[in-house]
Amino acid sequence: MRRRQVLRALTALGLVGLPLPALARTGVERVRMSVDGDTTRLVFDMDGDAEYSMFKLESPDRLVVDIKNARAVDELKLSSNPRSVVESIRHAPRDGGDLRVVFDLRKPIEPRSFKLMPAQDSPHRLVLDLTSREGAPTQSAREESRDNGEPRRGRSQEDLRDVVVAIDAGHGGHDPGAIGPGGTREKDVVLQISKRLAERVDNERGMKAVMIRTGDYFLPLRERIERAREADADVFMSIHADAIANRNVQGSSVYMLSERGASSEAARFLAQRENQADLRLGGVPINGKDDSLTNVLLDLAQSGSLEASNTLAERMISELHRVGKVRKPEVERANFAVLRSPDVPSILVEAAFISNPSEERKLRSTDFQNSLADALLTGLRSYFSTHARPGTLIADGQPDQHIIRPGETLSGIADRYSLSLADLRSANDVSDDRIYAGQVLRIPRDS
Repeated sequence: MRRRQVLRALTALGLVGLPLPALARTGVERVRMSVDGDTTRLVFDMDGDAEYSMFKLESPDRLVVDIKNARAVDELKLSSNPRSVVESIRHAPRDGGDLRVVFDLRKPIEPRSFKLMPAQDSPHRLVLDLTSREGAPTQSAREESRDNGEPRRGRSQEDLRDVVVAIDAGHGGHDPGAIGPGGTREKDVVLQISKRLAERVDNERGMKAVMIRTGDYFLPLRERIERAREADADVFMSIHADAIANRNVQGSSVYMLSERGASSEAARFLAQRENQADLRLGGVPINGKDDSLTNVLLDLAQSGSLEASNTLAERMISELHRVGKVRKPEVERANFAVLRSPDVPSILVEAAFISNPSEERKLRSTDFQNSLADALLTGLRSYFSTHARPGTLIADGQPDQHIIRPGETLSGIADRYSLSLADLRSANDVSDDRIYAGQVLRIPRDS
């Protein structure tokens, strides 16, 4: 880009035939490292934008990053961390004007990368997320997990997979989200809620949680979408706790994508603020001017993902009524960029208004976080009882028993397993609808 600009300027001055001056190279100022579980994050701080490529080498395991027209401002070093997949770093000039950086690895990894534009006090950044292959399925493993065909009769339990729930804790890192009157940061409480929900999902037979953000770091909206899609997620749920100028406003809300306009002025304002926050912090814009995105959205509508998103949102609203006030009883629609996944039913849950002092206190409360996680799990159960994909335990598998959780009803359990209430009562010698948390019900199989 800069070379083309120089050429245009020289042409305008009639100097195009003269030797070109050497273009200034992007300076790589330092490399920072952090570790979160199985993932090591590497961040290159640079004084300008730069194109890059990367590839893996084996025996021994290495990751090579080539940054075009770049130089190391100083010696690039990393502090030692035994939990990191990176053992050491080295770098050298390459092809006269590029910079090659080699990371020696302790184990095989699956790399991901994205760039962030300058934001606030941060420079241009190149971000690499290196996940231990033991903690992340390879592409072939992900492909093997997919099953888009018809369910196979007589399939054993071992052949069936769990439904995958992608749980996205909003904001993170240098993006704190909304801040309550008592100083509570949105990014912190939604991560706590997300972890509680993920724990419940993982303990649920036939379900598996994938946390999009597991720690306090920033992810662009596009990256959140891609992580859910690469995990072959069956649903995507983004959890927030936003603010509004009127501190009296309270209650939860559930949103789905709307390309034709938000369902209310408040929804439109909320979506604009979330999308602008991403751009302000260096994300790549996802807008309607992108022809490929337009085609993706058409595919999304054609595939029925929007309809499934609406069903998922409705099931969530019906359960959130058990936890507290629901601001609106119907599904809200807004143009949230994080909901623009082409083939994954996606919703955004506003757990409460952090700008309301009483709701801010609730959001920090362990009891409220647990109640909210229970409600969201029950909503997921209800959704998957009718929308689980073929090849999953919930769709094709028939468990022998069900352990009752708080808030469940006998009729709801019967619906989940596609049983009549009479059959479920008969199998468990139950004459009425009285049940209790922890009770074990036998689920009759078809003969």
